[in-house]
Amino acid sequence: MAIFTDPIREHADFGPGDAEWLHLLVGDWQLVADLAFADLALWFPHPELEYVALAHVRPSTTHTVFHSDFVGDKIRSDLAPLVNRAWNSQLIERSGETSGWSSDMAMRVEAVPMVRNGRTLAVVTSHMDLSSSRMPSRLELTYRQCAYDLLKMGTLGLWPDFASPTGSRRGAPRVGDGLIRLDAEGIVQYASPNGVSAFRRLGDIESLEGRSLAEVTAGLLTDRRLVDETLPLVVTGRMPWRTEIESRGVSLSLRAIPLRDAHERFGAVVLCRDVSELRRREMELVTKDATIREIHHRVKNNLQTVAALLRMQSRRMRSEEGKLGLEQAMRRVATIALVHETLSQGLAQSVDFDELIGRQFRLSAEVASPSQKVHTERAGVFGELPSDFATPLALVINELVTNAVEHGLQDRGGTVWLLAGRSIGEAGEEILKVTVADDGVGLPDGAHAEGLGLQIVRTLVTSELGGTMRWSRRDGGGTAVELEMVLHNRAS
Repeated sequence: MAIFTDPIREHADFGPGDAEWLHLLVGDWQLVADLAFADLALWFPHPELEYVALAHVRPSTTHTVFHSDFVGDKIRSDLAPLVNRAWNSQLIERSGETSGWSSDMAMRVEAVPMVRNGRTLAVVTSHMDLSSSRMPSRLELTYRQCAYDLLKMGTLGLWPDFASPTGSRRGAPRVGDGLIRLDAEGIVQYASPNGVSAFRRLGDIESLEGRSLAEVTAGLLTDRRLVDETLPLVVTGRMPWRTEIESRGVSLSLRAIPLRDAHERFGAVVLCRDVSELRRREMELVTKDATIREIHHRVKNNLQTVAALLRMQSRRMRSEEGKLGLEQAMRRVATIALVHETLSQGLAQSVDFDELIGRQFRLSAEVASPSQKVHTERAGVFGELPSDFATPLALVINELVTNAVEHGLQDRGGTVWLLAGRSIGEAGEEILKVTVADDGVGLPDGAHAEGLGLQIVRTLVTSELGGTMRWSRRDGGGTAVELEMVLHNRAS
């Protein structure tokens, strides 16, 4: 999907930061739609289509007045004059309270110019349904006043603020979670029922109105050593930041939006949300991640112990064949241990296979025949692979490299290549292709028996990796083994 400013990028007279400011507006205007109990639309004058709708948001506090999507459409003829007046005057323009969008709906429409550095960048229209009008409650009146104050700040370039939080931390408070309106001194003018309930869970049993929110919060903290340094600036409404407080097992997420006019800050809106259960689940996930890492670490240690025992046993073997078999088993166990070592260092259950195989590739060639002078070369990228894919693939590459050194090069110097690459198949699936090649003696003529290593390779490629394997003579001499595996099923 294209970014909503793309259609106007060529002919918009934007200065530095203007496009980012509009993106910040659209990223945060759900707040205003919920406060205003109204749909919001963003309009920009297009040279050919007059004004065109760039974005639209529906309120979560009431029903929408637009059930169909009109983003990208030309503005209606009866709305265009109102939007045009707002664009030119740089003031909020209002329609009559009985302005109808359809025959069965009365609607109040406001056009709010978004002005930055003295230039109108776009116009926001607010559409509120009046068909079910009744005496508004104090909560509704406060919400609408907050929405008006924020939109008025938009005409002065004061909102949205680039200092506002844009991170993806879960649990960001919303209008319905709890709203507190402060005056310029940080005194609570109004607290919604959900806002009062949130602070009562922290231990405050009195009414919030008429009290300093900073003093209330300070009295609820049981361990001030854990207090975020941003807390005082948030609970007084001085900075557009987000913070959290925790007391008596309850976690409360707070977000402040200072309210300003052209001269000074006259108040603030503080949103609050009880995120205790959310943080508890996040802590459980962190604990589980740590447990998984510890399991991988212990498996790696146990496998290294097994490899050490096999090494000790091989030294006591008198039979050269038995000693060779134990050494090969030791290398296979060490390869699996290397995958678990990589997994123990991160939270994700995937492996940066290029980093892992880079070490393993050189080690496999060196250990296969210490007396030979073997050169290794790599090309291409494996990328991130799931752990259940990485373990058998590492074993396969280890066996093929060992086979290339021991049988392809046959007690002489040479080069072993490891090539990798990803491609897209005819059905759109992602395919990993891996080639292990050498410049040795090449494939023997006629049929030849497979040893245990090649039997392991064939089994892992077909049953564990779901791929295919093809042997061929390499151009320039030697042997090439090509593996082809489909990745998309495992990655999804």
